[in-house]
Amino acid sequence: MLESGIWKRSREYDRIEMERKVKIIHCADLHLDSRMTTHLTKEKAKERKAEILKTFLNMVEYAEENQVRAILIAGDLFDVGNISAVARNTVYNAVKEHPGIQFFYLRGNHDEGNSFLQTGEHPENLRLFSDSWCSYVLEEGEKRIVITAVEQDTVHTRSIADSLTLRTEDFNIVMLHGQDREHETKEMGGNISLRSFRKKGIDYLALGHIHSYKRDRLDARGRYCYPGCLEGRGFDECGEHGFVLLEIDGEGSCTDHFIPFASRKLYTLHVDISECMTTPMIGQCIQEVLDREGYAPESMVKIQLEGRVDMECEKDISYLEKWLEGRYYFLKIKDNSRIKADYSQYAKAASLKGEFVRTVMDAEGVGEEEKAWIIKYGIWALAEEMERDG
Repeated sequence: MLESGIWKRSREYDRIEMERKVKIIHCADLHLDSRMTTHLTKEKAKERKAEILKTFLNMVEYAEENQVRAILIAGDLFDVGNISAVARNTVYNAVKEHPGIQFFYLRGNHDEGNSFLQTGEHPENLRLFSDSWCSYVLEEGEKRIVITAVEQDTVHTRSIADSLTLRTEDFNIVMLHGQDREHETKEMGGNISLRSFRKKGIDYLALGHIHSYKRDRLDARGRYCYPGCLEGRGFDECGEHGFVLLEIDGEGSCTDHFIPFASRKLYTLHVDISECMTTPMIGQCIQEVLDREGYAPESMVKIQLEGRVDMECEKDISYLEKWLEGRYYFLKIKDNSRIKADYSQYAKAASLKGEFVRTVMDAEGVGEEEKAWIIKYGIWALAEEMERDG
């Protein structure tokens, strides 16, 4: 009975400690209302725009269900200045309908000039920033949690850091949007010199602008983090995407975890076709690699064909894309293979083909890869001409 009572008190203590923890979501680079037309059809681009907006709403619901106190949006909430009414109203209503969550919105370079708050009115739980440092107290107590940020326009990153003043006894979260630079540069705006923010009393530097998750120490006290974008939009944004969840206890001890949250994953698949001579053989190589990777049907996949193929290799990319159609939400094939050129059988031949090959090989100002393509298609054309004449 004694052990049972101790166990119960321990469980109750753990429960109280969990409740004391302040949870904060750090996200960035949502790029809502992005056109999404680089790879997708008009219909699928419209669908993906809606999906990304829905992922934002899902994140807000996650925050509600998990007692998250604040959502930090470290720049580029939207993708363009002229945002649609549906995107504007959806975000506005999501903030307004969750008054228990404080939204801290730091505008990024893509947010400049957007019409999100043109009316001048915004919900009470939406906190905004300007081109000078502004701080909000999220949690009062022995260890206050303070969120401080500034919008970088044309102010040099060094002067921004110099003007930052924090109370060392607080738990300090600082928000910035820009590219991290190991060394100070002469560029104005958009750059962040992490070195300039060391020993400033920062516990967590919440950054935005880089579209992949990145986390490291800032100094002996604090850390910095890029959460990456919430959803990958193109094949330069492959891999896991989501947000970071912070949990801060009453003594200022903080843990942070990356939470994968995207509705779809994007993959770039590299397939070596060096030994292939026909389209079916290439298809078999692709199939073997796809089977090994096991991508989900809702994935977006780009297949890059690589290696050096024989000059006589028969390759039909359109056929391969049609053959794989419907297997994933989106699939494209990019041919990055190069010709394995062996002209020895033609270069010394006393024939029209031989003369053609020698002429191309001696051409100045033409790259080797381009010569290989010219020779390949030239020999095919000569062969077809000879068949017609025969």
